[in-house]
Amino acid sequence: MESYEFLFNVALVLLTTKVFGIITKKIDMPQVVGALVAGLLLGPTMLGIMHETVFLDQMAEIGVIVLMFTAGLETDIAELKKSGKASFVIACFGVVVPLLGGYFLAAFFSPEPDTFLQNVFMGVVLTATSVSITVETLKEMGKLSTRSGNAILGAALIDDILGIIALTLITSLSDPSVNVGAVLFKVVAFFVLSLALGLLLHKGFEKWMSSYNRDKKRFAIIAFAFCLIYSFVAETVFGVADITGAFIAGLIISNTTRVTYVASRFEIISYMLLSPIFFANIGIKVELPELTASIVIFSVLLVVVAVLSKVIGCGIGAKLCHYTNEESLRIGVGMVTRGEVGLVVASKGVATGLMHPDFFGPVIIMVVFTAVVTPVLLKMVYRDKKTDYSDLEYSELAEQYQEVKDFDLAAQVLLDMHDRMRDQGKEKEETSPADTKVQ
Repeated sequence: MESYEFLFNVALVLLTTKVFGIITKKIDMPQVVGALVAGLLLGPTMLGIMHETVFLDQMAEIGVIVLMFTAGLETDIAELKKSGKASFVIACFGVVVPLLGGYFLAAFFSPEPDTFLQNVFMGVVLTATSVSITVETLKEMGKLSTRSGNAILGAALIDDILGIIALTLITSLSDPSVNVGAVLFKVVAFFVLSLALGLLLHKGFEKWMSSYNRDKKRFAIIAFAFCLIYSFVAETVFGVADITGAFIAGLIISNTTRVTYVASRFEIISYMLLSPIFFANIGIKVELPELTASIVIFSVLLVVVAVLSKVIGCGIGAKLCHYTNEESLRIGVGMVTRGEVGLVVASKGVATGLMHPDFFGPVIIMVVFTAVVTPVLLKMVYRDKKTDYSDLEYSELAEQYQEVKDFDLAAQVLLDMHDRMRDQGKEKEETSPADTKVQ
């Protein structure tokens, strides 16, 4: 008999992630933390109500592809060029220092020669930066358009690209039977082809979308199909991670005429279904190892290295670019949170066998801790100048984040207008018979 248990499982995931997301939001914590907690609660770590299934894994994979595609859509390459040397230098130090820190920490606990790639991958996990939590905190404080806020935005976007390249290289080298030279050639070929083909495809999408004077659902559907095809080709033809293909696909469509509309449609499917399943599935997969002294010490040190490596690395990069000590500290703190990006990288490591099972639980702890502590640290490093707006400056990147928010507000206004018109119509229908009778 065919089982329909997957329907109940999806409903349970959606409800629990939403409930815990609301709870964490009320206590000023990111909702992704609530989704992770929901997965841990449902999974074998705690209640054991749900277990890993092929269906959940496949839905979660689509979820992470959509997350990375959306990240690509929201990346403004032209603005990255304008952010110039400063953001690039900050991002490079923000990748290299955590990469080295994560590698040496993992190597200390796993010194065996055959764990070299696993140890490097731990460094790759620490290179991630999730700018969304930082952006929301800075917007709340009115500091998003400051010099340091703009530097964080530009560096975080470049950081994502550098992290994707590092992830691509390490996952491509994970199969020992594969020739290293051939792997590097295919990776380089993928990016070169993406650059050349991407320019043509970008112009094609722009011309097609501009041929209509209003937004159409076909834009989102074709974009989704393109994302999935590009992810498939990246993984199967070039041996590059599918999420890398999704990110590049997003970059190709970014800055087109209807990109805000397309991104808003992906936000809906991601928010309603795919993201909750992805984050909850990570929690469901977690099987905490025996809490030996070694694992506890590793977890504590991982959190310390995760925080300090970004603060020091990005801080040094900012200082080299002539930011003040205060601004350098703020930039470093703003880059601390790993959020969903760290989870994406970690989940890929589990899937490819690059992450030691005993290290997965500590990585989850690190991701949750950095997501929670970053807003607190940001409020501390900005507290001395609550009313000083002398360092405010215009930024297209900051404006784009505000545009997305304004788009959502406009959509809500239209829905409210529709509801009022519907209610007015009902009132007329209810009163018209009586009016007619009186006449």
